[in-house]
Amino acid sequence: MDMKAFFKENQTKRENVTYAATKSLRDENGEPLKWEFRQISAKEMELIQEEHTMDVPIPGKPGAYRPKANSSEINKAMVCASCVTPDLNNAALLDSYGVPTPEELLTEMVNSPGEYTDLVAFVSRLNGYDIQEDVKKAKNS
Repeated sequence: MDMKAFFKENQTKRENVTYAATKSLRDENGEPLKWEFRQISAKEMELIQEEHTMDVPIPGKPGAYRPKANSSEINKAMVCASCVTPDLNNAALLDSYGVPTPEELLTEMVNSPGEYTDLVAFVSRLNGYDIQEDVKKAKNS
């Protein structure tokens, strides 16, 4: 096999996509606003996971620890990292909702639990996670 096929310039770049994250934010025609999302890199996701994983003590084993991931915070950070528009770091937008961080802004802007769950699933699929396959595996366990 020709190794040149594996060179970076041959890697397919995924285009950004739009998604109406919530029905509560609408344009002048009453249509839900489209948000723009990008696929994040494996390295970015690794950093997000590391940031939201901590060592917790193992009961009955003094001095022993195991990693525990905070999946809801990982999901929130993944969505924020993937979001291109709106700019969740925009100071005026943060002030508008009275929150200090993009993660808090996200859950203020998409405050319907169902819409938020759908958004996380959409961004997860965008980033290569096959949600349906995970559900199938869990049901067969």
